Amino acid sequence: MPEVAHGDRRHEHRHVPRMSCSPRNQLEAFLDRYEPAITARARASIAFLRKRLPTATELVYDNYNALAIGFGPSDRASEAIFSVAVYPRWVSLFFLQGATLPDPAGLLRGDGKRVRHMVLNDASELQIPAVEALISAALVAAKKPIDSTAKRSLVIKSVSARQRPRRPTPG
Repeated sequence: MPEVAHGDRRHEHRHVPRMSCSPRNQLEAFLDRYEPAITARARASIAFLRKRLPTATELVYDNYNALAIGFGPSDRASEAIFSVAVYPRWVSLFFLQGATLPDPAGLLRGDGKRVRHMVLNDASELQIPAVEALISAALVAAKKPIDSTAKRSLVIKSVSARQRPRRPTPG
């Protein structure tokens, strides 16, 4: 899989150092900073989306509040369709163009003009028929579809210099 270590520097919060490790290894290191249960849930969710979207471009943002891994047709964040966001206490699946998706089961949260999300208590929830229907509907509704002939790529887009702790604080 082609991997790009550096994103568009205009949007980076901190220079992503040129490391000898690949973007995939950098992503693994970002995930390792979370509690083991959260890390496992995030990895399983990412693996599910990789299998479901084998030609997607993955965009990694190690932001102040969360680690976000977007999935879309290109390295443009505005074209991303999904994002797995990892927080110290939970993992969410974001439907980045989800405001108009049919959601008869009432799974999606949010009331903004564009984005909806659901908290994943377990990665196996991605296989629930209602969730699979949302994923399929999001792919159909995407402003730019994922090219089924493209090669997967992984891009580290930004790493924030300041970040909240990646493990819950006691109390």
